[in-house]
Amino acid sequence: MRDDERADEPGTSGPAAADAGAPVLAARVQADRGRAVRAVLARRDLAVGGTDRPGRDPVAEVLAQEVDRLPDLVPVRHARMAASPLAFYRGTAGLMAADLAAAPRTGLRTQLCGDAHLSNFGVFGSPERRLLFDLNDFDETLVGPFEWDVKRLVASIEVATRALGLPSAARRRACLRTAREYRTAVRQFARMRAIDVWYASLDATDTHLVDRLGLDATAARTWRRLTERATARDHGHAAARLTRLDTHGERRFVADPPLLVPSHQLLDAAAERDFRAHMSDLVAQWSASLAPDRQHLARQYRLVDVARKVVGVGSVGTRAWVLLLVGASSDDVLILQAKEATASVLEAYLEPSPCATSGQRVVEGQRLLQAASDLFLGWQTVDGADGVRRAYYVRQLRDWKGSVDVERLRPEGVVPYARACAWTLARAHARAGERIAIAAYLGSSDRSDEALARFAATYADQVERDHAVFATAVADGAVSS
Repeated sequence: MRDDERADEPGTSGPAAADAGAPVLAARVQADRGRAVRAVLARRDLAVGGTDRPGRDPVAEVLAQEVDRLPDLVPVRHARMAASPLAFYRGTAGLMAADLAAAPRTGLRTQLCGDAHLSNFGVFGSPERRLLFDLNDFDETLVGPFEWDVKRLVASIEVATRALGLPSAARRRACLRTAREYRTAVRQFARMRAIDVWYASLDATDTHLVDRLGLDATAARTWRRLTERATARDHGHAAARLTRLDTHGERRFVADPPLLVPSHQLLDAAAERDFRAHMSDLVAQWSASLAPDRQHLARQYRLVDVARKVVGVGSVGTRAWVLLLVGASSDDVLILQAKEATASVLEAYLEPSPCATSGQRVVEGQRLLQAASDLFLGWQTVDGADGVRRAYYVRQLRDWKGSVDVERLRPEGVVPYARACAWTLARAHARAGERIAIAAYLGSSDRSDEALARFAATYADQVERDHAVFATAVADGAVSS
């Protein structure tokens, strides 16, 4: 190691080393562990992908993950994935997990998002009514090697910038800046007290954020529009868009098939009665996973309607219900999303979650990784209309939520947005994992940045090949659409 690199290693200087006693020893032990991992996996070898694994078949692997999905929605998923390489990438976290599992790994652990691509970041309102930028999808969360999330993020930069038509030099620069932002941020967090890491967040309305991310005037206006739209998307907005009063003055969901279908249009009368009873049980039992004060709030609402809602790309075909709850008056509306939680795609390759259910795994992972979580975030397991017991997690459908349309990003906005994602991912990993060891492994040089940028370019080539095979299968009718 170069002298200049050792001089500022986490655990050997700065605030973390300034305290006396056991914490200094612990920090140094963690830093030594991180540096020792370089002998197991050199930083240049982060470029290794694992796509040459025997029997790799992108179409078969996509279909294998759909066995328990709703058959009438699977064609919607296929059509969305066939639309572009970026859409295909969004829907293939499982395929990439298999590839990453076939490559060497650091063994430096954190709570992974599990699907940390560009589109799985966004803004949302905290319980304290601050607009935060953070990760927003945790369906695949699990403890695992930190670099799996970083590789998924950096590769998504390469895939997205190709969709935007950026030249290779600009794409490489964007990937390098993303990897560098993650590395420098996690090194910063490694020097902070644990409590300060826990308090760290990215306030989307901070006036200094524009300068911090290097946004030009156009990108700054785009960011402000995003935050303004998000704060307008509250309970009233959701109620106005998705519901109406019926002839009895009761609020109901408005059908918009196949994207939003009330349960009474999906099931016969008897099955719908049973299903509504199960959903009522879910609402009643879900509140038990909340803090007592939030349980008190939840008890002031009653369930009046249920509908199935199609969400995302990778999630299409899972059971995602929206629950319409009303308080003392018809304009006191709360719309929750109850989304089926299945096993993480990472669980085939990593240690299984210690949580009792997949719903609990998602919620506890989200609470650990996010700077602040939804007021009503909880979980429950109930019987479905088909008699199968399923795990769900529950959250508000819309409450100051917004996201960037990655495929419509202006070229000058790519790097600032990617840096915001990388900083956020580093903060999440620092909260949940071996931040000092990870920082020491990555070091102060750009070796890992270069390797991750090479990985991104190589993996994006594979994504384009896989997408072409999948899109052809859809066009030929070999895969339903």
